[in-house]
Amino acid sequence: MAQALNTATEKSGNHRHPWLVLTFLCISVFVLAIDNTILDLALPPISRDLGASTGDLQWIINAYVLAYAAPLLAIGAVVDRVGRKRMLQIGLVLFALLSVLAAMSVSTTMLIVSRALLGMAGAMVVPSTLAILAATFEEPKARAQAIGIWAGIWGLGSGLGPVTGGYLLEHFEWNAIFYLNIPIAAIALIGGYFVITESRDTSSAKPDLLGVALSMAGLFTLVYGIVSAGEHGWGSATVIWSLMAGAILLAGFALWESRSAHPMLPLGFFGNPSFTAANIALVLAMFGLMGGLFAFSQYFQSVQGYSPLAAGLRMLPGTVVFFAGAALAPRITRITGIKIAVAIGLVIAGGGLFYMSQIAATDTSYVNLVGGLTLLGAGLGIAYSPAVDSVIGSLPPSRAGIGSAMDETSQQVGAALGVAILGAVINATYRAEVSDIEVIAALPPEVHEAAAGSIQGAHILAEDLPPDVSAEIVRGCNEAFTLGMTDAMFVGAIILGVTAVISLLILPAHIRRLE
Repeated sequence: MAQALNTATEKSGNHRHPWLVLTFLCISVFVLAIDNTILDLALPPISRDLGASTGDLQWIINAYVLAYAAPLLAIGAVVDRVGRKRMLQIGLVLFALLSVLAAMSVSTTMLIVSRALLGMAGAMVVPSTLAILAATFEEPKARAQAIGIWAGIWGLGSGLGPVTGGYLLEHFEWNAIFYLNIPIAAIALIGGYFVITESRDTSSAKPDLLGVALSMAGLFTLVYGIVSAGEHGWGSATVIWSLMAGAILLAGFALWESRSAHPMLPLGFFGNPSFTAANIALVLAMFGLMGGLFAFSQYFQSVQGYSPLAAGLRMLPGTVVFFAGAALAPRITRITGIKIAVAIGLVIAGGGLFYMSQIAATDTSYVNLVGGLTLLGAGLGIAYSPAVDSVIGSLPPSRAGIGSAMDETSQQVGAALGVAILGAVINATYRAEVSDIEVIAALPPEVHEAAAGSIQGAHILAEDLPPDVSAEIVRGCNEAFTLGMTDAMFVGAIILGVTAVISLLILPAHIRRLE
């Protein structure tokens, strides 16, 4: 009876103005999306200003991913009970305040810590928006359309991040990119306060404290191991022990959940292929997206010499078609079914990565590159929206919080894997190629290491050397980075292709909902 009364409350509240509710949910995710990619173009100036190495740059990105992913399941388990609107509003307030802290960073360490705290605030925002969306749009067709718009806005924000960041970086210091978050978060906060009606599942059990602790510890150590691999290599003792600890803790979490009377994440969810296969697709779709963005932002600026704004504009077509693909995905899905739509999207995206792996060079014309970026964006947009809908739609509305949290966990693990694995491929190839450059090999060991540490470090080093030596170092390091990038794109293309096959084999054509 309590659950029925609660559902009635949701219908009489949020359903009065559902599309206006969606507007402020989209603004809420827009600020996180723009923040997540606006940083990519700031990596070169941050590297120069704070003396950050390639490993430092990866941690500036991955500190957010790590802190975002670790508490997601725990937040998802309590958001339905404490209130979806309340969690969203608290997260937006913290995100705005912590953006100020990040903007004031005077060292790499301070920026990494600030990004981690921003990740924790973000972990409160995005699952809450999806939980509110699921409670507001219970009819399958309307929910699919709403998720398509939600996903498109997320993609639009991700694409406008580099353009906006490029403009800000041409006129201000790099910390201006964090101040931008404050007015957007304020609009989402104020508008949501007046438009969104609180909803919760009053019949849910009290939080499973041991499950919360095990999930947070397990996800933290697992993602830590993944992101550390990008810096130290997969054979590092730190990486091996972190991955083992993460696996053991998550296995303990699964064992505890299987025996708990009120599990935080019922393992029966994974018996539903609409839930499990869609999460797998999301992991590897984000793998390709974030790994690609990490490479392209540095390629356009450090190799091809574009300004931050010019680099951002060159990445924009991929975003526009992502938005279009996500918006059209519900129509495509109604014709083909979910599995075909997801598989087609992944194949198109993989084709874009493969194309760029074959044609990208230090002097490749943008006209030749834009086709690959467009394929990547369009394919991921088509695959992303139905995959999210499959995860959310496979669970009853009363479990929207944990469903959205699992969806976000998958994406963040995929993002960490993309930056770590594709970043490691780039770094390994770059270091190997730089070691073979005779003029660099002849330099003192500490200078050689500075050049091998990052392409930005190599360019800074070259500025203080004679013109002929400088030109040779810049040319060789640009070629080394580009070769590493094409190797990474090839790996990404293969992984997206394999994921498309998995989706065809496992993902149902239509959502199977657990009751």
